[in-house]
Amino acid sequence: MMKEEEEEDEDASSEEFAHPVPWQKIEAEGLDVDYALLFSKDEADYLFKQLEEEVMYSTGEEAKVQVFGKVYNIPRQQATYGDAGLTYTYSGVTRLACPWTPTLEYVRDAVTKVTGHTFNFVLVNRYKDGQDHIGEHRDDEKELDPLCPIASVSLGAARDFIFRHRDARGKQSCRQIEPVKLKLAHGSLLLMNQPTNTFWYHSLPVRKKVLSPRINLTYRRILLDRKE
Repeated sequence: MMKEEEEEDEDASSEEFAHPVPWQKIEAEGLDVDYALLFSKDEADYLFKQLEEEVMYSTGEEAKVQVFGKVYNIPRQQATYGDAGLTYTYSGVTRLACPWTPTLEYVRDAVTKVTGHTFNFVLVNRYKDGQDHIGEHRDDEKELDPLCPIASVSLGAARDFIFRHRDARGKQSCRQIEPVKLKLAHGSLLLMNQPTNTFWYHSLPVRKKVLSPRINLTYRRILLDRKE
């Protein structure tokens, strides 16, 4: 009897979570992500067009990143938006959030509606084609709320997205764990739940055959009363 009740509870919770989009659960050791098509093609096309008009990307020193003490040009365009006064520090650079644009707010609210999570910040990455990329990294900064997943919305060209376990990276890797590869579609939402960013790095590698642009929005919740 108890088992049946547990099964009913599981069905109820998954039913609630699945509405109104069908979610695909992807799991591995320490990896927990959910994937769904959030927007129809027509709506995704419109959102992409609006973001191309609204988003102002970083230039000059703000378009550079520090890696192991060296400064490099970022191989993509970036922008940060969010609630007033919020800052986010990654790769040795602190960025101030610009005020929300109407489209970034609209997408944020759509993500909140299907996930139940609220977000106060978004990092925008624009990849002009398959040459633009992002290397392996983890979104594990201390100012991020550990109880809130990172919600990644993709618009534009479909791109490969690869997860690699921290123990299976490089020549000194101590374990053989297969990477997890996804193709993030136009209008899709990828939800990275805990403890994914503790154990798995992710990247968007170069794909020379991709000739069109992609915009990625990673919505986050930054802790307001974090301790330095």
